[in-house]
Amino acid sequence: MPYIMNNELEYFQFESFDRSRIEHGIFTRKGGVSPQPWASLNLGGTVGDERPNVVENRRRIYEVMDRRVESIFDVWQVHSDDVICTNTPRPLDSAHEKGDAILTDNPDITLFMRFADCVPILLHDPVRGVIGVVHAGWLGTVKKVVKRAVEKMAEQYGSFPGDIFAGIGPSIGTDHYPVGADVIEQVRAGFDGRAAEVLSDTNGKTHLDLWTSNAVLLEEAGVKSVEIAGICTACDLGRWYSHRAEHGKTGRFGAFIALAT
Repeated sequence: MPYIMNNELEYFQFESFDRSRIEHGIFTRKGGVSPQPWASLNLGGTVGDERPNVVENRRRIYEVMDRRVESIFDVWQVHSDDVICTNTPRPLDSAHEKGDAILTDNPDITLFMRFADCVPILLHDPVRGVIGVVHAGWLGTVKKVVKRAVEKMAEQYGSFPGDIFAGIGPSIGTDHYPVGADVIEQVRAGFDGRAAEVLSDTNGKTHLDLWTSNAVLLEEAGVKSVEIAGICTACDLGRWYSHRAEHGKTGRFGAFIALAT
């Protein structure tokens, strides 16, 4: 597995991404200061952990990535299809904008999001020099947020979808993701003739494949390079937070991307 250890922190990187052009990492839960049940590199500020722990954990990530914390741009993730383009960081004492995909072409900005089963999707257009992070749970997937992010890259920055590299990161796998009738209905409506590719029946339950779902959406958007990490958060609680596997009593791991300076 393409994991990197640095100062007791461990993070995953996509092999298809050009590491000379971008700096990126999806950080495991190792190497932080948070106590149980958030142990230890929790980045979630609304899950019961004390704020000083979250701030210190974030500081450690930025130190490892050799970036100033003040360069951060993050959002309040709300399971929408809203895409936010930014040319400035978010002041650390300011309120978060709401959205589930963030884009920039500014090398002085680091994009950051938090996860615990939902899919982190990193985007990089090396031709136009654009990066993005997308947060896609089942609802964001049904709303096709990643497809909207690619469309926004084209609208805002002139990106050609065929130039974009996409990485689908660690998130809950199909085997651990049974869904109910309401979700099934919305997936079938949203994916129409391709619903059979993303829904499967096992032991009397219907399971949703978030990895394939978002790969399908990226393909439909015209993205040709899609790397799937294939790492299930619920299968490896020593590395990842899983909202489902830990029954909601857990933290959030962080996904980080920046253009190389």
